[in-house]
Amino acid sequence: MNTGKIDLKGLTQEQLEDFLSELGKEKYRAKQILRWIYQRHVTDFEQMTDLAKQFRSQLADRAYVSSWEPEIVETSSDGTRKYLFRLDDGESVEAVRIPMDEDRATLCISTQVGCAMGCQFCMTGTFGLARNLRPEEIVNQVCAALQDGPIGNIVLMGMGEPLHNLDNVVTALKIFYLDDGLGYGTRRITLSTCGLVPEIKELGQRIKVHLAVSLNATTDEVRSRLMPINQRYPLSELMSACREYALLTKQRVTFEYIVIGGVNDSLADAKRLVKLLHGVRSKVNLIAYNEHEGAEFKAPTAESIKTFQSYLLQRDIVATLRASKGQDISAACGQLKGKLEDKSEAL
Repeated sequence: MNTGKIDLKGLTQEQLEDFLSELGKEKYRAKQILRWIYQRHVTDFEQMTDLAKQFRSQLADRAYVSSWEPEIVETSSDGTRKYLFRLDDGESVEAVRIPMDEDRATLCISTQVGCAMGCQFCMTGTFGLARNLRPEEIVNQVCAALQDGPIGNIVLMGMGEPLHNLDNVVTALKIFYLDDGLGYGTRRITLSTCGLVPEIKELGQRIKVHLAVSLNATTDEVRSRLMPINQRYPLSELMSACREYALLTKQRVTFEYIVIGGVNDSLADAKRLVKLLHGVRSKVNLIAYNEHEGAEFKAPTAESIKTFQSYLLQRDIVATLRASKGQDISAACGQLKGKLEDKSEAL
């Protein structure tokens, strides 16, 4: 841990330019440093050979560039790879690399240690919230996973609620978008939220990113039972915010719907969902519930989820059924962390 020094991986280009100005250096040096860090994967200032030796020494006195290696990696037979990272305060977070085809992978990253939202179907919620991740801790998950090959898309769907850590998440997104850095376009990054309405509106004003909303129910009664946040921001307010977001960003909003057997998988639910989506430029991502030890919910039958999807498709709603990946490893959010902590408590 580098006490008193600035981690350059936590800075946007503008913040890096300001830092260099304090050192009496030109703004264009920021682009040079960003290329070394993100395109050449160099973390040692001494190896940044197009910078003057005195400048490199100056940087080493005031700053550093962090680098992560996973503490544990689990690899599934389908190629899904789960990483557990140990943080400098002893906490841990997870990221999941999901292969899409031979040349593409999607990386699911975390934004908090634990989560305060308390969704009943989510294992991460059982940990409670320990703290927010800093921008460099969000960025380092991607940098570490890139060592295993190219990543086509990034999804902020891992541990934590991204909009509950809005400032740090916006900073991390700006870093992801840097042309001289990681160079991800706005359409290649998706942020998933449980439905913090004021923050959805603020996000749309501050930065462009594809929005995914974890919906999971078609009535306030069921959604409030599954997701306590619905008691504060009921469906009517959430859907209104989503309509505004889609209009502002000119992008579809993705609604994630975890299909839980006997809870939200009926034809009546499908009919209500169609009504809820009226007037929202959207698509639906159906996800079969992934059972874990101690969970009170059950996975849906193949028949019920197919019937649900068919009803939406027949009404011209784009509805995809996400293929389940990594079932032979701890691939769902929080499962690897939970397994590790269970072992620690047993020792």
